[in-house]
Amino acid sequence: MTGAAIEARGLTMTYGRGGRAHTALDSCSFRLPAGRVCALVGPNGAGKSTLLNLAAGTVWPDTGSLTVLGSAEPADVRERIAYVPQDKPLYPQLTVADTLWAGGQLNPGRWDAGTADRVAGPLPRNARVRTLSGGQRTRLALALALGKRPELMLLDEPMADLDPLARHELMGVLMAETAEHGTTIVMSSHILTELEGACDFLLLVDGGHVRLGGEAEDIVSAHAVVTGRAGRELAPHTVVESRTTGRQLTALVRKEGPVDASLWAVTEPSLEELLLAHLRSPDAPPLLTPSATAGTDEARGTRGAREAVASA
Repeated sequence: MTGAAIEARGLTMTYGRGGRAHTALDSCSFRLPAGRVCALVGPNGAGKSTLLNLAAGTVWPDTGSLTVLGSAEPADVRERIAYVPQDKPLYPQLTVADTLWAGGQLNPGRWDAGTADRVAGPLPRNARVRTLSGGQRTRLALALALGKRPELMLLDEPMADLDPLARHELMGVLMAETAEHGTTIVMSSHILTELEGACDFLLLVDGGHVRLGGEAEDIVSAHAVVTGRAGRELAPHTVVESRTTGRQLTALVRKEGPVDASLWAVTEPSLEELLLAHLRSPDAPPLLTPSATAGTDEARGTRGAREAVASA
């Protein structure tokens, strides 16, 4: 699959009315190319779950447009999407075996029983879902999602209830299974360290807007941690966050050209350092790479190609 897996333009979603209204997304625009493993990060209430629900077609935006797998109609692509929400809804009275069987019955023509059984792994097949631990239910939910062989996987805090060992194991399973088939993954998480090695694309949502979007490597390389004597001029670079200790200044900057190495010690930030700095600095200007910008030439070219094929 080529083109955009998800493209949003002016997406707005508000819950409640009057003085109790909460705007989860506010004129939000971005583009996610197909085949990427995308980390969706942001503080609580930033709009991450709302964005995933919109992409899954379980809710509709107030204004704006959202295209998923080339379609603006969720019903047209629902069978090509797998969505694992935070509460991981499963039928508690069914056994593990019954649940896997039901997954096959509900997804005729797409179901990969071998993958589902492999991801379910050590789960006791005769155990009822209501007796499973939180981590076991997560494994079963991921088995159903991957067994569907989706083109797009939407995962809302999928590893939150797992211990570190199980989280590492299931993340490896998830990455291996999806890499084989070129699946696009959007995964929200508060565990920033687990995202750094697994995700190649980043969407930082805060205040209803995408503040950072694009290839994780490109976004990290666009920044630098600089250390030097306090009072030195950092222009023309954009300061995201800074702190002074005695006579020493340390700052995370968005580079506007080379940093003068004769004045500053320069290191590249980790993804976790970068995200935390931006979360602590909500007034820092947004940064979207061309591939993450809705309506770019690349996006228009892809849509034009689809339209040409459709009209041929």
